[in-house]
Amino acid sequence: MINRRSFLQRAALSTAALATPAATSLVHAAGMPESETLVKTFYDSLSEAQRTALVFAFDDPLRSKISNNWHITEQRIGAFLNADQNAMVREIFLTLHSEEYRDKVIAQVEHDSGAAGFGDSSVAIFGEPGTGKFQFVLTGRHCTRRVDGDSVAGKAFGGPIFYGHAAEGFREGPEHKGNAYWYQAQSANKVFQMLDGKQRESALIEKEPGDTAATIQLKRQAGDLPGLATVDMTADQKTAVRGVLTDLLMPFREVDRVESMALIEKGGFDDLHLSFYKEGDIGNDGVWDNWRLEGPHMVWYFRGSPHVHTWVHISDPETPREPRA
Repeated sequence: MINRRSFLQRAALSTAALATPAATSLVHAAGMPESETLVKTFYDSLSEAQRTALVFAFDDPLRSKISNNWHITEQRIGAFLNADQNAMVREIFLTLHSEEYRDKVIAQVEHDSGAAGFGDSSVAIFGEPGTGKFQFVLTGRHCTRRVDGDSVAGKAFGGPIFYGHAAEGFREGPEHKGNAYWYQAQSANKVFQMLDGKQRESALIEKEPGDTAATIQLKRQAGDLPGLATVDMTADQKTAVRGVLTDLLMPFREVDRVESMALIEKGGFDDLHLSFYKEGDIGNDGVWDNWRLEGPHMVWYFRGSPHVHTWVHISDPETPREPRA
């Protein structure tokens, strides 16, 4: 099986192939993101039969789909790809995450995927890396990740993503022991504790909005949003909300963290709304398992009951609305 060093050396050779006018969108201020380079190497390794099963036109509607537990193609990588290719896909996934969190994140995926582990994942490539627009998508239980080299204009992460974890089994306890993402809910609940009575009335909602792909549809107007607006928060509360955003983005690679925050600021930080849901409060302890941070052009919906499901969609306010998945 290919080791990490030899794989990265091989991937570096493909950088020259990407240095074309059609591929200039792949280059970020910090240089060529490692993940994009590795996708090109993976694409070049595919056999004709593999390309027939895994490669689609860039504008294929399948690219915009998302779910909490799904496979973008029927083939599972553990059985359909060879050992080197499986190592490539694993490396692509790792490079999409920060060094601090990548081990925790892939452990979550392996745990939730059952006996096949990471090999139960499915992948698809839309377009052709190095010749224009492309996107690599990896899916499975509690996982949707994208690599697009900025091919999808105005979309952080290349479009909506999903992450989750069922650490204690399907129904987790109020402490969510072992959950890779529960720290994010704890961060948001610290903000709730800072709110006064009137603010809590605005922020606390009886019923949650649901756990479907519709939850990531952007509202586009601040007046359509429930919850407590950051514009109605004090300076220290706003600082705490920024801390929540930092915690939410912490598992991901730097280029995605920077782009996400830039788009959130462009969309209007003061137009963000923070909501907590009484429904699904595990243990009835007032530590809200289900909550949502949303603006006209972004949504981060954390649903901790019965276990963690998280939907993310961040868009440039100047980007036209995409069709529903």
